[in-house]
Amino acid sequence: VDVYALASPWTGFLNFAFSTGTTTIALPNEGFGLAAGAMLSDSIFLIGGLGDLNADPTDPSQTIDSFFSDPEYFKHIEIGWTPSQDRIYLDNLHLTLWHADERDEIDIQDGWGAFLSVSHTFAEKWLMFARGGFAEDGGSLLERSVSIGGGFSPSGIGAPGFGHQLGFGVNWGRPNDALFGPDLDDQVTMEAYYRLQVAKEFSITPDIQFLINPALIPEKEYTWVFGLRARLSF
Repeated sequence: VDVYALASPWTGFLNFAFSTGTTTIALPNEGFGLAAGAMLSDSIFLIGGLGDLNADPTDPSQTIDSFFSDPEYFKHIEIGWTPSQDRIYLDNLHLTLWHADERDEIDIQDGWGAFLSVSHTFAEKWLMFARGGFAEDGGSLLERSVSIGGGFSPSGIGAPGFGHQLGFGVNWGRPNDALFGPDLDDQVTMEAYYRLQVAKEFSITPDIQFLINPALIPEKEYTWVFGLRARLSF
C-alpha cells in the first residue's frame, strides 16, 4: 500500500515521515492478510487488501488464528495512474483510502483516512515527490501530514535501491492527540541521506535528521538524529 521509489528504510529515507503514509496510515503489524492488484488499463491500476491488526509476527500460527477468531482488520483500497507499468515505482499518482477497526484490547478507536501521493522523474536523474494525508482516529501517529522532497542519482534513476543517491525531504505533521496527548505543537521533520554504492552488492548510507517540536520528547524544541546504514544484497 502507498508505494513509491524512496519509501524503503533499507535503501531510502529512514524516518517514517517519508515512508508509507507519512505516518497518517494506521498500519498493522506484519501478519496474515490478503491483497490483490491489477492494471485496469495501460495506465490505471487498482490495489486493495486487508490485514490482521492484532498480528504477532513472532508467532505465525497465532497470527493466522487471530485473523479468523478476532476479526479486527486494517483495510485499504488504492487507485492510481502511471505513464507505463514499467515506471510504476518512479512516475506515479495515487489516492489511498483506508479504514482500521476498533482494537478492544489496546483501547484504540476505529478510524479512517485518505492519502494522496505524486512522484515524478526529471532528466532521468531526479525524482521529486509530494505526499500528504489525514487520519480520523484509528491509531495513526499523525492526524495531518505533508511531505515534499526528492532524490538525485548521478548515474540515473534506475531500479529503486541501487546506485549512488542523494535524498532530501521536509515533513510537516500534526501529532495524534490520542497517542501523544493534547496541545502539542506541530512537528517539522527534515532528513537528508547519501547512499554510496561501494560495490554492486554493498552500499553505505550516512543519514542526518533534524526535528522541530518532536512529539516523543515534547520538552525539547528540537533534536538531531544521526545514522549510518550498511546494506549487503546478493
